[in-house]
Amino acid sequence: MEVVSMTTMSAREFNQDVSAAKREAGHGPVVITDRGEPAFVLLSIEEYRRLGEDGADLVDRLSMDDDIDIEFEPVGMEFEVPEL
Repeated sequence: MEVVSMTTMSAREFNQDVSAAKREAGHGPVVITDRGEPAFVLLSIEEYRRLGEDGADLVDRLSMDDDIDIEFEPVGMEFEVPEL
């Protein structure tokens, strides 16, 4: 499996140097953050086309099958709020 590097840059950095973002997108996805949270991903056209090469759209690729049975046991946590 090929390892793809991923670059992260803030929206401000992106706006100040779009050329750098485009260069980085040639090596792998560029995550653009807004207020510290991932907001957008910049991909090369080759990478974008590769994602859809089998005909499945991105939503289908990321969706889980309905028949998958996952056991989940939430962990109980107790918190005490200190008095002020």
